[in-house]
Amino acid sequence: MTKLQGAVNSSGGTDRKLMERNLTEPSLREWVLNVIDVLAGLWSHLRPAKTTSDEPLDGLILTILSQNTNDKNRDRAYEFLRSRSPRWEDVLVTAETELAEVIKPAGLSNIKASRIKSVLGLITERFGSCSLKPLKGMKKEEIIDFLSSLPGVGPKTVACVLLFDLGIPAFPVDTHVNRLCKRIGWVSPKSTPEETQKIMGSVIPSDLYWSAHLDIISHGRNICVSRRPKCTICPLNARNLCLFVMEEKKGDEKI
Repeated sequence: MTKLQGAVNSSGGTDRKLMERNLTEPSLREWVLNVIDVLAGLWSHLRPAKTTSDEPLDGLILTILSQNTNDKNRDRAYEFLRSRSPRWEDVLVTAETELAEVIKPAGLSNIKASRIKSVLGLITERFGSCSLKPLKGMKKEEIIDFLSSLPGVGPKTVACVLLFDLGIPAFPVDTHVNRLCKRIGWVSPKSTPEETQKIMGSVIPSDLYWSAHLDIISHGRNICVSRRPKCTICPLNARNLCLFVMEEKKGDEKI
């Protein structure tokens, strides 16, 4: 019996406190790496080319637009925005109501328009222009402090800019990643995305942040979906790598 299997006790429940106590032990890292390896076999073909951005501000605005919406709506809003205003300086001088109308497909457009205008203003004030290229010459801690000071920019957004636009190791946790980490049993069922990001960032090797993040998202969108997860076709099920499905099996045995 593995430690994971032993975490499902004879009464059919899961000793979550045991799992939480073991978060920094090698056994958890081995478990995480096993899952990451399985997911890589499933979803690596969906990963985009690994690149960094010439202008990190593009990624920051894109991530702000992505908040509380899906990729399709985010991309539509971003496309409308850039086709209307190719330069961020143009967006800065656009009326907030007009900007909100342009990015309407992303939802919460009034809030996001206000945030984008404020962000662009603060960036211009700090660096003298609507550009985040100066971040490339700063230390990671300095980048995190500056980005975190911007309105509407939380840990996930900061991590996305670091990882995808600057090529600096970080592990972003969105809705899909947080759901999967909780279901598998890596973090508490009550863990917030911020808490999960901190925990998983310390467990997953930094050279796997990029691939693991993308593969976990793909798994969360296609198999470990929010409602009615497709556990019967999930390879983590067959390998006893998921506490969620192991609890279900235990429940079935008691019927």
